Amino acid sequence: LFLKFAVKCQQVVMSVRRVSFNIAYSRLSKTFSKCFATQPINLKDVLSNKIVNEQKTIGAFRKEHGNKKFGEYTIDQIYGGMRGITGLVTETSLLDPEEGIRFRGYSLPECQKLLPKAANGSAPLPEGIFWLMITGSLPNEHQVSWLTKEWNERADIPSHVSNMLNSFPSTLHPMSQFAAAVIALNTESKFKSAYAKGIKKTLFWEYTYEDAMDLIAKLPIIASIIYRNLYREGSSVGALDVNKDWAENFSAMLGYDTFEFSELLRLYLTIHVDHEGGNVSAHSTHLVASALSDPYLAFGAGMCGLAGPLHGLANQEAYTWLTKVAAAVGSNPTDEVVTEYIWSTLKAGQVVPGYGHAVLRKTDPRFTIQHEFAEKNLPNDEMYKLVRQIYKLAPGILTEQGKTKNPYPNVDAHSGVLLQHYGLKEMQYYTVLFGVSRALGVMSSLVWDRALGLPIERPKSITSDALIKKFA
Repeated sequence: LFLKFAVKCQQVVMSVRRVSFNIAYSRLSKTFSKCFATQPINLKDVLSNKIVNEQKTIGAFRKEHGNKKFGEYTIDQIYGGMRGITGLVTETSLLDPEEGIRFRGYSLPECQKLLPKAANGSAPLPEGIFWLMITGSLPNEHQVSWLTKEWNERADIPSHVSNMLNSFPSTLHPMSQFAAAVIALNTESKFKSAYAKGIKKTLFWEYTYEDAMDLIAKLPIIASIIYRNLYREGSSVGALDVNKDWAENFSAMLGYDTFEFSELLRLYLTIHVDHEGGNVSAHSTHLVASALSDPYLAFGAGMCGLAGPLHGLANQEAYTWLTKVAAAVGSNPTDEVVTEYIWSTLKAGQVVPGYGHAVLRKTDPRFTIQHEFAEKNLPNDEMYKLVRQIYKLAPGILTEQGKTKNPYPNVDAHSGVLLQHYGLKEMQYYTVLFGVSRALGVMSSLVWDRALGLPIERPKSITSDALIKKFA
């Protein structure tokens, strides 16, 4: 009897605790909601306050420390593409050789966890990472919803751009079409118009912001027209749905109007946004913009760089190599057979596409996130299983070979498999997706370039004869 009484008392106590907890949780939720509701949702307003404070901070820092030396470099670095030479300021992201990329201090796994997501989704909304990069602060759902609405309202493209896209021959590479359309958009540049009227330098960032927002909003329509013209017999992209987010609309306009593909596209567009300022597409955009070219011209230059085989086309090359592996080793190959094929690639003087990185010295977190997505959504896909098997074997083989500082996979080793699985099989188009994503990073950086008044880029060069005379 005593035991029954004790159990009953415990049940009553736990019931009271649950009620108290529910009340407390409800009050806490309301408090958080009120806090979020009072936060400004207009991005330009948020950015204005951030810029004023940052200008003061950077100005004071440069005044006190501007004449101090920062680092040394070697002759090999001068000849070697300036690898390892720090010569740029890019506020949006920082790449650590061991940790991977951080966006405003947040790692990719942290972004995956903390950024707002679509209803029932697990991938961050690209709007969220753009807000993070351009403001330095994590957005709430209200702010991300505002940004979605803003981009949807700015999405229409001028008729001369759509007419140009529809007149391109089918033999013109999708990246050539993409870069040309972006540059043709500069008829709409608010920065160009304002600069011609003689605006103050302190207002440069505001007009750059307007162009950046317009450009990002229009890219999914441009990219979708290119895809439909080349691969879907010129069918219409349809009307933009104001109730859908940026990636979801992009997915639908491409013709893949499913929740699963929209989630993949959200993931893809998030992880490709930025990778410091020294890569070709980011640096090209910064360099051209430093001459006060408008954001459309600058981004067009960046896309010409992204189209190169050593930059944006790398994911295409990685998947092409993977198909060769699959054809050679057959279905369900043993580790020994795959190992033999990897060695044959290396002994032929070739690299293993999708492995190694100029800065990273560990598995690229962008690869890991895609790997987790595949393990959850397509664990039995034959090509994914081959990617997983190569991931198990290749690092050890490359380490044994001893010719690479980083034997681990990068972002390009995986993305092609995911897109192929969901039906987007046109590999030449993959770099266009990369370009749409990269706009979020380089446009965020460009707004800050203007806000901080960064000058035209003009590094000193030297001849080989001059170097030899100095050191030989």
